[in-house]
Amino acid sequence: MRVKEKVYAAETLETLEEGKKRFFTAKDGKAYLLLLPYILLFTTFILVPVLMTVYLSFTYFDVYNPSQFTGLLNYITLLTQDEVFAKFVFPNTVLYALVVGVGGYVLSFFIAWMLSQIQALPRTILALCIYTPSMLGQVFIGVIWKTIFSGDQSGWANSLLMELGLIDTPIQFLLTKDYFMLIMIIVSLWSSMGIGFLSMLSGMLNVDREIYEAAYIDGLRNRFQEIVYITIPSMKPQMLFGAVMAIVNAFNMGWIGVTLSGANPTPEYSGQLITNHIDDYGFIRYEMGYAAAISVVLLIIVYCFNLLAHRFFGEKD
Repeated sequence: MRVKEKVYAAETLETLEEGKKRFFTAKDGKAYLLLLPYILLFTTFILVPVLMTVYLSFTYFDVYNPSQFTGLLNYITLLTQDEVFAKFVFPNTVLYALVVGVGGYVLSFFIAWMLSQIQALPRTILALCIYTPSMLGQVFIGVIWKTIFSGDQSGWANSLLMELGLIDTPIQFLLTKDYFMLIMIIVSLWSSMGIGFLSMLSGMLNVDREIYEAAYIDGLRNRFQEIVYITIPSMKPQMLFGAVMAIVNAFNMGWIGVTLSGANPTPEYSGQLITNHIDDYGFIRYEMGYAAAISVVLLIIVYCFNLLAHRFFGEKD
């Protein structure tokens, strides 16, 4: 009798396994069908361009003539012979990424935290005001910031300094290397409160308030401990998303310097970032192979920073 029961159980288990296989096969097919539009778009506009960039980085390509394979020559030139990259582009990019990327991320978090402490109506209005510059960045930079730092007496900064008696003649803020990077950083921080800022604000607003009450009963003492032990751990997905967006924006905002100065390269390379270097070689000099090599280096840098962000805010499992 027991033998029959074992045989029956084995047959039943086998039948269930076959049913599961058929079920998951059909389910996977439907899932892939739904994902097909995304897969096509991702392959066409992201995967293929990235692979083509990697290939072109090993070639000399001037757009007009067929590409010529040169091996690692572009990378060797970038690391050993490109004085502009070594003296200006790389140090500027590191400084800019640290101040605007890390500083902007921390600033976004604390502004979001402060907004989460106030009433809904003023919070909505202030959040919209803070988020707006990130949507209309080039418009605001072209109209407001260039007016503020204009190099004549009509510029707001020059006008104020001259009225205070601090200067006698207008300063060419946007054409002088001593001021240009500082102005770029100020403008970038002002326009860095984008979608990452909104995601962190929404994450804070969705943290269960009962957790805070229970923590204070268990001995939580102040707001700093509240942020460290409850707020940040409870909104890790939003923190990760904000970190990734901050990294991408920090390495992709070279257009701010070009918009402010009206030229690429920026004045005496004072605001030249790695994306400006790519545009310089790719769209001005038409050295696409070399520009592709710089792009690959940028891709590796961004990828490493993304890994670091996942290390801090990603799920352990």
